[in-house]
Amino acid sequence: MYRIFILLAVLCAVSLPSFAQFRDGARYEELYDSEAVAAFKRHVATLSAAHLEGRKAGSEGEKEAAEYVRETLKSYGVDVLSPAGGDLFGLKTAQGDTLTSRNVIGFVQGYDKELRDQYVLVGARLDNLGTMTVTIDGQPVEKIFYGANGNASGLAVMLELARMVQTQSLMFRRSVLFVAFGASMETYAGAWYFLNRSFSDSKNIETMINLDMLGMGNNGFYAYTASNVDLNLIIRKLSGGLHPIRPEVTAAEPYPSDHRAFYASEIPAVMFTTGKYSEHNTEKDTQSIIDYDTMEKELEYIYNFLLEVAGTSQTLAFRESKVPARGPAYDDVVSYYDCDQRPTFLNSADIAPFMEKWVYPNLKYPEDAVRDGVQGRVMVDFIIDKDGKVTDVRVVRGIDIELDEEAVRVISASPKWKPGRVNGQKVRTSITVPVEFRLKKKTSKGGNFGFKKHSIY
Repeated sequence: MYRIFILLAVLCAVSLPSFAQFRDGARYEELYDSEAVAAFKRHVATLSAAHLEGRKAGSEGEKEAAEYVRETLKSYGVDVLSPAGGDLFGLKTAQGDTLTSRNVIGFVQGYDKELRDQYVLVGARLDNLGTMTVTIDGQPVEKIFYGANGNASGLAVMLELARMVQTQSLMFRRSVLFVAFGASMETYAGAWYFLNRSFSDSKNIETMINLDMLGMGNNGFYAYTASNVDLNLIIRKLSGGLHPIRPEVTAAEPYPSDHRAFYASEIPAVMFTTGKYSEHNTEKDTQSIIDYDTMEKELEYIYNFLLEVAGTSQTLAFRESKVPARGPAYDDVVSYYDCDQRPTFLNSADIAPFMEKWVYPNLKYPEDAVRDGVQGRVMVDFIIDKDGKVTDVRVVRGIDIELDEEAVRVISASPKWKPGRVNGQKVRTSITVPVEFRLKKKTSKGGNFGFKKHSIY
């Protein structure tokens, strides 16, 4: 018995240091953190540490943050396209100084031979404001703008998203780029440099997903798409699934960030953010304000959004070049997303019941299109008048005359809606929906094609 006791004591002595090393310094409540939350805390703590001095563009702190992002991507098995030290570029500031900043670029190749040369880019701002010296009681005091939420939180989500994509790479048809943009606070210089100087294949970037300030979930979770029709449709489609959190589409830009450079290049872009907060651009933007549990929910949603964008065979259109304007007679028409109270169909402000209970049950696949194997997505725009009647139905992107006409016919015959409202007043509201025509082989003999209804919106 004495020998057994000695053996157990030795085993405990050996195992205890190992456990302490694994969770060194961890608080009791942190023992229950999920893998993602633990990783978020590690990333945010490192990227907003005091010795980085606020990661000002061109500083040693920004350089060290870039190296952390690079090494983390490598440890996750992501191919890193930028060299040690990052992809360097020079920038002349408004004060006439020249600084050297850097981007860090990760890459996960898509599996589809036809689509893998197209890219979905996930970006996050690398730099922050740095430091500032102020005088307090006659003494100079240096303030550090740590930037835990702005934007160590966005970088943390990007890193964990990269890990997930690399792990599940066989699910992604298009290739995915992960870019930490340097000198973002200097008029988005890193994003501009990437698009115009660094990445020679930028014309094949289908979509940009910008992650900026994602750590304040108690403020809400927002998606800014600049009213891009296709991106709004994907968000609308995902709203029908089971997600622990869903973004609110906002027409007002929450914060100017790197998505602007992509928008200027007419690349569809969406910004996910939890919006501005009282500690924004102050020395109080520290790890203590971050809501890590909500960040994990945001990560799950953004992963599913990325999976949808990278998996669709449809080319996402840049809104201005694809949706023609209606003219001066329609200047009073309000977008569906801009209404205080959105139009409702069967007492639902979601588009899904309209598609599922009206459009697809009444849609008839034209026989000639079935015979010829024509299929695809018809984009239809229409207006709900102040009395709830559907009017001005038009195709903004068609695939075939007969399919286009059938989509217009069904939507034009819609029962009345309850109209949208702005400031309590009824308004004319515009809505754009995709009507899917899909063919599938029947299991019966002969191998004929039949019509399969899809509810994708």
